[in-house]
Amino acid sequence: MSELDLSRHARAIFQAGLEAVEPRSAVLRHVALDGDEPRVAGASRGLSSMDGVYVVGMGKASAVMALALEEVLGDRIRGGVVSVKHGHGVPLRRIQVREAGHPVPDEGGVLAATELTALLAETGPRDLVFCVISGGGSALLPAPAEGLTLEDKQETTKRLLECGAAIQEINTIRKHLSRTKGGRLARLAHPSTLVSLVLSDVVGDPLDAIASGPTVPDPTTYDDCLRILVRYELEARVPRPVLRHLEAGARGEVPETPKPGDPAFERSRTAIVGNNALALHAARERAQVLGYHTLVLSSVVEGETREVARVHAAIAKEILASGNPVPRPACVLSGGETTVTIRGGGTGGRNQEFALAAALDIEGLDGVLLFSGATDGTDGPTDAAGAWADGSTVQRGREAGLNAAAMLRENDSYTFFQGVGDLLVTGPTRTNVMDLRVVLVG
Repeated sequence: MSELDLSRHARAIFQAGLEAVEPRSAVLRHVALDGDEPRVAGASRGLSSMDGVYVVGMGKASAVMALALEEVLGDRIRGGVVSVKHGHGVPLRRIQVREAGHPVPDEGGVLAATELTALLAETGPRDLVFCVISGGGSALLPAPAEGLTLEDKQETTKRLLECGAAIQEINTIRKHLSRTKGGRLARLAHPSTLVSLVLSDVVGDPLDAIASGPTVPDPTTYDDCLRILVRYELEARVPRPVLRHLEAGARGEVPETPKPGDPAFERSRTAIVGNNALALHAARERAQVLGYHTLVLSSVVEGETREVARVHAAIAKEILASGNPVPRPACVLSGGETTVTIRGGGTGGRNQEFALAAALDIEGLDGVLLFSGATDGTDGPTDAAGAWADGSTVQRGREAGLNAAAMLRENDSYTFFQGVGDLLVTGPTRTNVMDLRVVLVG
């Protein structure tokens, strides 16, 4: 197979994964009407006894998820508000769509949070509230805790993103700086019946971490937040009001997030409608149709992006040398979400950095391609979803005046792959289940 064949196949395999977690279809697989009763994952919620049905939500896929609920429930929906990333909205009839900033929150998200909390304040025990949740929801529904400002949350988010903290760590702190995260949205909805539909973008699908767990119990504490700041040496770098708030919480002077057994959750249930494992399964099926022997490594890969890239490149080399762990033509798949520690001043994202690091390890090899893409269509602060690399990538870069090793040191993977023409650009996919990586050995 030529490198062109491999890149075409990798994109087709990635696309199959996207289609499996398309949010409208994911919701429709879990929500349906049985007469006048809604059924969520096969269980009835007693719509006929409810006074009103409302839809709220947050995340890059939340507008499309809400669209699916409009299709099922129609005019039974009395209203709603969802907050999505700029460019990810779709027209809805009965639910307001607000667009906001991601990954750093903005005033659009504050407006959405204000409208959403006001709506929940009007619901009562005979109302049914659907909450649609997907990746990005933490940034898209900022509601700063008392004494904090949006600017405080923006600066804290930037510091956490720059230091290489895992998303679970970032969300632990977000939960304790918010009036909606960490189960607090469930408190706002109580005593209504609350049904949360979740499209997971967090490794292992922990409900308390996805979009900072707005409708589920929170096992983390203010003490955990302070330990994270110490771990990444951020105590003196986050805004002073943030540090004071977390320290006050650790002393018991600020209420904790609701824990298991809290009355806020007595009329609440949650269903995961899509995740990375589902996308990997579909990607594997497409690879098999294309004629590859397949292996799924894991849907829960984490760690420093460059190190993860070296491991995947080593697997490709082993397949070439011995036919292990899967014979050629081989397709090895993995999912999850890695982290990038920012060292330089370039432009890129974790998927592009993965591809550039892999390119250096597979330089000169024939019939090998490594591909990495963000399922939401956005890799870091760029318009690309990711990139791919083969054995000729580094040399093609040289011919274009680009030094792959130097640009990797500068975290400038976007500029490199833009120069060689191997960026993956999808536009907004309106879904989000972390990343998919494809290793092909022809």
